[in-house]
Amino acid sequence: MNTRADAHSHCSIVPPYLLARLAGLQAPEHHEAAAAARRALVQLDPIHSARAAAPRDPSRGAGTAVVLALRRTISDARGSESLPGEPARREGDPATGDPAVDEAYAGLGATHELFSEVYGRASIDDAGLPLNATVHYGRQYDNAFWDGSRMVFGDGDGEIFGRFTASLTVIGHELAHGFTQYTSNLRYQGQSGALNESISDVFGVLVEQRERGQSADAASWLVGEGLFTDQVEGNALRSLKAPGTAYNDDILGKDPQPATMADFVDTTSDNGGVHINSGIPNQAFYIAATRIGGYAWEHAGQVWYDAAAGGNVPADCDFAQFADITVNAANARYGEGSPVPQAVEYGWREVGVL
Repeated sequence: MNTRADAHSHCSIVPPYLLARLAGLQAPEHHEAAAAARRALVQLDPIHSARAAAPRDPSRGAGTAVVLALRRTISDARGSESLPGEPARREGDPATGDPAVDEAYAGLGATHELFSEVYGRASIDDAGLPLNATVHYGRQYDNAFWDGSRMVFGDGDGEIFGRFTASLTVIGHELAHGFTQYTSNLRYQGQSGALNESISDVFGVLVEQRERGQSADAASWLVGEGLFTDQVEGNALRSLKAPGTAYNDDILGKDPQPATMADFVDTTSDNGGVHINSGIPNQAFYIAATRIGGYAWEHAGQVWYDAAAGGNVPADCDFAQFADITVNAANARYGEGSPVPQAVEYGWREVGVL
């Protein structure tokens, strides 16, 4: 049994700059939160940026049977950092009464349904990969991450963060990192890393919007809504609708995400700002989706899926390249002159990428 997954394959929901700020708290009343943040930071190894080589789309091969049925296993680490933990709920089992177990189970199901029922994908690898998750990881662990094979959720410190399964966008976000692993396998550094994070944010919010039956105009477009305790002045970790406005708190500081290339953050921290500059492609998607109208997963989401899974995204893709790929994907599916590719191009122009 692995004591922990390779740190360089972690794609975590809470940015390192946020954990570092919490880890530096000195006031006695924040002792527990600071200690929890320091433990979470240990997981974010500096070689995180050089993620292990992951498989791209697996070749099914002639005559190979693809398992289309959803297969979930939720395991319980029981406060340890040992993975995978003890199985707590398998596919078809009744609810356990443990909120983290049951939320993870439901979230995996909702994410699988989006990719399967809307985009025709057989699990995240398009070959029926079983979906696994571990809950109650670590002691007051302030994060959730995809480790290359499973999703892992902490319970939070109780002061700043609650349990990480409480947000469906977090579950969709982390599982979408697996989708990216099996498609473009975007390098987790700089603009390609920001695209990696943005694609997860996009599909994370689409999972939640579809589950709630929300139109693009009615949705909150927040990632991580419900993670913060009532002691925090903030709504979520990120906002696709208004990057830079998700939180503004005395302890956490202000959400640093830019919405346009004019405010692009040039930094060596956070793997070149992967959690910061992802606000730019996030805003482009939001603009495109709301300009198209209706349900965002149907048209804008389909374009992003086609672009990400189409085999045309290089591992070191930058924003401009991805913008061109999405416009081309929209033209290919909906036809030149259609409102959909026009809206996609408009979104990228509005944020200064095209």
